[in-house]
Amino acid sequence: MELSTVLSLVLVLLGYLWWKVTRPKSFPPGPLALPIVGNLLQMNFKNPLQGMKEFSKVYGPVCSIYLGFTPVVVVRGFKALKEILITRGVEFADRPHNRITLRITEKKGLAMAPYGQAWKEHRRFTLCTLRNFGLGKKSMEERIAEESSYLIQEFEKHMDTPLDPHFAIDNAVSNNICSIVFGRRYDYDDSTFRDVLDLVHENMTMATSIWAQLYNAFGFIHYLPLPHQKIFRNVDTVFGFLGNVLEEHRKSRQPGEPRDYIDCYLEELDKEKKESNNKQTFGNQNLFSCVVDLFVAGTETTSASLEWALLYMMAFPDIQEKCRNEIDKVRGDRERLDYGDRVNMPYTQAVLQEVQRFTTIVPLGVAHSTQKNVKLNGFTIPKGTFIMTDLSSLHSDETYWKYPHEFNPENFLNEDGELLKAESFLPFSAGPRSCLGENLARMEIFLFFTTFLTHFEFHCSDPTSPPDLTPVFGITHAPKRFKMRLVSRS
Repeated sequence: MELSTVLSLVLVLLGYLWWKVTRPKSFPPGPLALPIVGNLLQMNFKNPLQGMKEFSKVYGPVCSIYLGFTPVVVVRGFKALKEILITRGVEFADRPHNRITLRITEKKGLAMAPYGQAWKEHRRFTLCTLRNFGLGKKSMEERIAEESSYLIQEFEKHMDTPLDPHFAIDNAVSNNICSIVFGRRYDYDDSTFRDVLDLVHENMTMATSIWAQLYNAFGFIHYLPLPHQKIFRNVDTVFGFLGNVLEEHRKSRQPGEPRDYIDCYLEELDKEKKESNNKQTFGNQNLFSCVVDLFVAGTETTSASLEWALLYMMAFPDIQEKCRNEIDKVRGDRERLDYGDRVNMPYTQAVLQEVQRFTTIVPLGVAHSTQKNVKLNGFTIPKGTFIMTDLSSLHSDETYWKYPHEFNPENFLNEDGELLKAESFLPFSAGPRSCLGENLARMEIFLFFTTFLTHFEFHCSDPTSPPDLTPVFGITHAPKRFKMRLVSRS
């Protein structure tokens, strides 16, 4: 082949690759994207939030980046986020998919299923079933209180040595959702269960890594022995564990006597078979995906919130003391607080909300996608476009917060010490795709936290070294592992 022909082919290829990362007319602006890699080389994958903030300063609250060949619209700030999450929530309620999510979820379940009738029916069924098994009721509160007593006993085993609370908190929180979904809890020394939880956390971090993004951008990477392979090995192990749980339920359940969420879903499958219609909304793959979603979401975010709460109590002992005084005052001579007591505890509630604001546990929410061509801030966004919601931008907006860049419970209190309702506080997102476990998470965080402070004082393991408050970025903003010193209040 002549050199001129080769050069012509190269130029055509480069032109095609450049066209692939050229923004369409009226698309949100953004930094120059390179052929093939897009803006991947400009992203700090240890913490991309700062990069998005800088892009937003230049290009506005609605801008765009390219992850490989995939255009992504980044939305920041209260006004724009409120429009796409709430005001026009249905228009932006779909889910985008990349190679990793397609391989893991197959567009089934609750979190990543497309917006439509099947998803609506599964969300409705799940909320109804969770309520039937205690969500939002006194029975759930008692279940959390019982788990709290196990957790306190676990903490008491480590009164003489610094304690890393991660495993115990993780297990305790997961037991609450497991009791509803699986109908059982797991002991804190169950090594198999601990390993499964570890793999879940590891994947939460790895899913946003550069290796994951490269795999999403270039399918051929699937065949290479690179770090992204660990994501799928972890998934296989977790899925194997949950698959065994489902198989045990199929063998042991008594039709008409559901013990938990899985049994209720299997009842629904039996009902569809008897009706012999063509609807077939429910199915074994959807059941499995729903169980995965509930298990993962019901563990990761609440566990991280409680660990952050303990870290900030150690970092700010005066705030810890004020919380403890309010807890003691409201509790009186009772063994523990009830969830209803929170209405008389504005300071403690303000502290817990400030933990969620300042850390923003799920900083980018779960990705959205447009159901049709839409207009946003004067820009045209085609159907199926990947929408990234930067929820962390809400929680540091100087327009809405008295102390946006510091940890201060006064952000949620008025001059009389009463709890404020902050419109720009959305730790569980909002709109049609908001977190369906929000009520359970709020109850768990309040009851576990107040139980902690009822029984212990929390101190840094090394009094000369303040706790490290630097987050580990991933799908969730988790704290680094830490140790603490307990002082019993008994």
